[in-house]
Amino acid sequence: MKQDGGGHPRMSCLRVSMLLAALAVAQLTQPVWSAAPPAPVSAPMDRTQVERQLESVATLLERSSAARQVEMSGAIRALERRDQARESYRLARQAFEAGRLDEAAIQVRDAGRLMLEAVRAAAPAQAQSQAGADKAKTDYNARSLSVKALLAAYQRIGTEKVAAKVVSSKEVAEATRGIEQIIQEATRLAGAENYPRANTLLQQAYLTVKAAVSGLRQGDTLVRSLNFASKEEEFHYELDRNDTHQMLVKLMLVEKRAGAGLNPMVRGYLEKAGSLRGLAEASASRGEFEQGVKQMEESTQELVRAIRSAGIFIPG
Repeated sequence: MKQDGGGHPRMSCLRVSMLLAALAVAQLTQPVWSAAPPAPVSAPMDRTQVERQLESVATLLERSSAARQVEMSGAIRALERRDQARESYRLARQAFEAGRLDEAAIQVRDAGRLMLEAVRAAAPAQAQSQAGADKAKTDYNARSLSVKALLAAYQRIGTEKVAAKVVSSKEVAEATRGIEQIIQEATRLAGAENYPRANTLLQQAYLTVKAAVSGLRQGDTLVRSLNFASKEEEFHYELDRNDTHQMLVKLMLVEKRAGAGLNPMVRGYLEKAGSLRGLAEASASRGEFEQGVKQMEESTQELVRAIRSAGIFIPG
């Protein structure tokens, strides 16, 4: 489809729909000319002419591309005008069948005019909808690159940690496989243009990789190769790790909460994690950062158990 001035094909279709609607209304307001002089304004309407107008407006209201654009826009004003146009058409049809042709002609022209207003009202909503769809697609492309880059970093760090015997190659491979499956499903959904759902899955993949990377870094803590300027700095590092796991839990388990409910074991892990985080924050508020670090690590470990129980493997 040729685009005028770089416009989007769907918006071109909308402009065509508006043009067709305007032409249909214009036809309703034009007299039928012949070789004979025009009839006086007071002359009775021709039944065949009014019937053609009724057929034209019926198509405009229910079967045209303009009608589809109004319906798809979901704009309240557009739908209200469409409903008013349908009512005018109903009255026009009623008058026509009763033989009141002048009244029918007036009502059918009103119906066409109202439908044109509906199409105009649908244009901003359609443009907004298209803008939202374009943004979702742009967000998907950007998130996809970020997730893949982070996954590559995880695999590189994982290889180093396997060599240092901090983690096993099986753990790294299992985590990688789970993340790749999420990315593949997001790719499939994007192919079907379901970008909102694809973006949700990519966010899950991103948090999963981030949690996996922090799990490998936690191995560094255990062998004392991570250095912090103070216990307070280490506490904030553990707080960030805990936040990442919390976000992942919320994203992964929201559907389970709305559905059959959480597994009692998972619920137990989450409750314990919340309790431990509360203790950690209380310790930090008293300046007892060493105790806070220990409690925050334990809270994160409970979150890891909850995530694994939900079917996603992450190191930790």
